[in-house]
Amino acid sequence: MDRQDVTETLAKPISRELLGSSIPARLGYIGVDGAPRAIPIGFHWTGEQVVMATVPEAAKVRALRRNPRVALTIDTQDQWPPRALLIRGAARVEPVDGVPDPYIQASRKVIPAAHFEDWEQGVRALYDQMVLITVEPDWAKLLDFETTLPQAVEDLVRARQGAADTGGRGTASSGMSPDPAA
Repeated sequence: MDRQDVTETLAKPISRELLGSSIPARLGYIGVDGAPRAIPIGFHWTGEQVVMATVPEAAKVRALRRNPRVALTIDTQDQWPPRALLIRGAARVEPVDGVPDPYIQASRKVIPAAHFEDWEQGVRALYDQMVLITVEPDWAKLLDFETTLPQAVEDLVRARQGAADTGGRGTASSGMSPDPAA
């Protein structure tokens, strides 16, 4: 997927809404044992990158140093139609002293304002160092189930429309190259 397609997908209003929401991302990566992992994690969207933070000893840090390719999903679960933003990229892992601002910004989305000051003081007292995990998307797809669908469903709809248009003599091929991962 080229950079402009990624940028256009991430600039859509529903994408921006999901990126700014309090919904945790689901981070998918390959563990050091070779098995896939998917974990919920708070994130901050900078406008160009998804930034997450964790403790230096976290298993995901070791895994991402070994294999930085990740997938992220940010999706709704309590509305119809559902919305899902799918992102792929390479994670950059960087140790930082103290508590990084993106961690505080991500947390501000989920911690009630009345508790935030106490929470922040506790976190700053706890962590001497954290690790920033930064992902610059190199692939993105928005599924809003109104204007966009998973590729296999889009292909099926086109095939059925083609069959209806030709009196049942349509082809199963949509003429589009499917994205096998969406």
